[in-house]
Order: sequence, then structure tokens, then C-alpha cells
Amino acid sequence: MAKEEFHSTPFKTTCGGQALLEGIMMQGPGKRAIVVRKPDGELDITEEPIKPRSGLAKLPFIRGIFIFCGSMVHGMRALMHSAEVSDDGTGETEELTGIDKWLNDHLSEDKAMTVIITLGAILGIAFSIGLFILLPTALTGLLGLVWKTMPLWVRSVIEGVLKVAIFMLYLYLCSKMKEIHRVFQYHGAEHKTIYCYENGLELTVENVRKQPRHHPRCGTSFLFVVIAVSIFLSIVIFTPLEIENTSLRMALHLLMLPVIVGVTYEFNRYVGGHDGGMCRALRSPGMWMQNFTTFEPDDSMIKVGIEALKRVLPEEKGADQW
Repeated sequence: MAKEEFHSTPFKTTCGGQALLEGIMMQGPGKRAIVVRKPDGELDITEEPIKPRSGLAKLPFIRGIFIFCGSMVHGMRALMHSAEVSDDGTGETEELTGIDKWLNDHLSEDKAMTVIITLGAILGIAFSIGLFILLPTALTGLLGLVWKTMPLWVRSVIEGVLKVAIFMLYLYLCSKMKEIHRVFQYHGAEHKTIYCYENGLELTVENVRKQPRHHPRCGTSFLFVVIAVSIFLSIVIFTPLEIENTSLRMALHLLMLPVIVGVTYEFNRYVGGHDGGMCRALRSPGMWMQNFTTFEPDDSMIKVGIEALKRVLPEEKGADQW
């Protein structure tokens, strides 16, 4: 494990972000900011207020579901915005076809964008569920057709190993793509900027560059824990109940997903906010996964991270305490 994985800070902020195409989205207690570097080098800056959560969205083990879904929608919107802003216009313009043409002909630009973003978020969630949860279940089901005497606990363990292996392979392949590599550099800039702020240092390029790029409250860790909790529930629920049918196992995985997301959010919230030995050990696998999703940024990327974070910091000192 890298030494920086156990880096602690005197202050822990609720501010967090997401890496984009040539940019970063940061979110604070009351504001969200998207900063993207345009082809001419200038920064495109978009800010919007955040509505406070209320009702069920504030309850522990339920709020995580709302936060996860909201993050997917806002993340998709920010990603599409960054793609549009960072486009240098050298690509060929394609004629609209299929659903894109229908939306363009029947809806206003704002409504069409809302539909596209919503569909994109749904497809993104569906892809993740299918690849990291349902596919391993289906593969172990096929293995069961060959190994008919396979114990259920062994099946659950193999299913878990496949989930982790597919997830790691996916991250590794993504990190080797040139465009995604740059996104992961912005991811590193986001983490370094937040670390600099949490250490009480002035937000300068020099100070930010010295900070670690692995952060305990990262979305990569969240996804890893989702898979880990899914594996645990598969073993403790499917084995005692002797659930062998592959289709039923896949259906139960889907039904358990809201519970998994809710539990994972609370787990990450607690572990990410404490620096004890047990918490460091629990978050270490997710921290290690960031070796694939964060890379050292250049100065221009760090400047984007600084600008984005400054835009969302609360006026009242300490209002963003974790």
C-alpha cells in the first residue's frame, strides 16, 4: 500500500467532486460548480445552487439511495456539458438519426437534454449492474451446469471473485485509454485540491501539487464497497436459503441493490471520516483501487481543481465539516 493512503488531515470537508472531460465538477454544502478548460485555454465556469435534502432523503440508510441517484444524474449532465465545451470543433458533424432526431423534432432543447441525461444515467446504472453484479452471477450459473455438485458457498465465493476481477479489469482497461487517462488526471487534481484545503493550506498550484492523490472519500471506494457488500450478502443469504436458481439469484441481487447502496453510503461516510486503525484497514482496498483511477495532474489541471473548489466553499467557516 502507498504511504499516502493513510494520510490524515486536521479538517474533513463534505465538499467533493467528479472528474470530467478537461474539467472538474465540485459540490459544496450549498452550491455546485463545473469548471472546464476550453480549447483556447480559457475556463468555462457554471454554477448552480443545491436544494437541501428533506424528508426521507435525510434519513440514514435511505439518504444514500437519493444521493447516489442524484450523483448519477448531475454527473451525467456535467459530463455532457464538459464534452460540449471542450470540443475543439475539428470532428465531423453527424446527421441526427433515431431517438436523437425524434427528440430534436418533438421537444425543446432543454427538455430533450433532460430526457437524454435521464436516459444516460439509467443506462449507466444498468450497465454497471449488468457488468459488475449480474454477469458474474450468470457466469457462475453456467459453471454450475458443469460442476453439478458445487457447494453453494463455493458458488458464492467464485461469484465474488469474478465481481472483483471484472471490476479491476474494467478500471485497468479504462486507465489505458488516452482520453480516460486525462480524466483520471483531473480526478487526481480534484483529490489533491481537497487535501490541500483540508490541510488548511492556501490553494495554490505549488501547495496542491504536494498533496496525495488517493482520498478516503472517493467514488471509486464507494463502488468497490458496493461490490464487497453484495458479495457478503450473497454468502450470508443465498447459502443458508439454498438459492440455486440463477435467474432467482439475479432477481434478488436487483432487489437488494437499494439496501446495498444505503448500507455502503453509511459505511463510507463513517470510515472516510475517521482515521483509526480499523477504519484505515477497512478503506484500504478502495484506496488501492485509486491507483487505477487517479494519476498525477499537470499544473493546468490543478488550476481547474482550485477554481472549482473555491466556487463551492461556504462563506461560513466550518459549515462544510464532515
